[in-house]
Amino acid sequence: MTISLKPLFEEIQQATDEDCLRSHLAPKLGEYFAAKRSGIFFFDRLAADPRFQPVLNLALSLEHNPVARYIAERHTPVHEGLVTTPKAWKLICPRPDHWHVMAGPIVVGGQIVGSVGCTRERSMPAFDTQGLADLSAICLHVSVWTATVRFERSVTSKPPLQTSNADSLAERLRQRLTARELQIASLVALGRTNIEIGNELWITENSVKQALKRMFRKLKVSSRVEMVAQLATTELHFPITKQSSSNLILNSHQ
Repeated sequence: MTISLKPLFEEIQQATDEDCLRSHLAPKLGEYFAAKRSGIFFFDRLAADPRFQPVLNLALSLEHNPVARYIAERHTPVHEGLVTTPKAWKLICPRPDHWHVMAGPIVVGGQIVGSVGCTRERSMPAFDTQGLADLSAICLHVSVWTATVRFERSVTSKPPLQTSNADSLAERLRQRLTARELQIASLVALGRTNIEIGNELWITENSVKQALKRMFRKLKVSSRVEMVAQLATTELHFPITKQSSSNLILNSHQ
């Protein structure tokens, strides 16, 4: 019987910051994947600590580490059995508690900003395709959460604008987007696909695609997730629920 991922998704949504995410989610990932070790890593935070520099340089070396290279090239989870042999992996990573490794990316704005990973000892079974599929879903949720939290942090860290309400962020977004584009954005926030949006607004699917391209340029974002995260922090108050956030992830490439 397959164990539900829903509790892990809920744990991600309830996290208030990156430290909370790491401390609460990582142990549960270890339990879910029956791993010896598990962790969530944000590269900018690791890079800021000199103690992690040698390990970070080695772990993220695309020339040295085939797992890191696979993730960098494909932005998808992988385990060591897909990219190398047990003998070669032992030379690459001799740690006994890293005999089996599975890792996936945390992606924000098209860039990998961190990773989610699990390891097992030699006596434990290797990770399989089901594990990769489950980790892929978790990485999607963590990526969306990270994009939202980092955007909100960047907004709140800026000094308040000494301007009138007409110059507020929400008002400037309204000025950038047309009434039709705001309708589309609201439906995207509800997790609608391009076809569903077109049917609801009586326009073609291609018209929806072209509108989204224009909206991405106006808002300086590269994905539906980033667009909704940006608009959700303003006074536009799009109706985003936990369920619709999941739909947004599933429909992010449509």
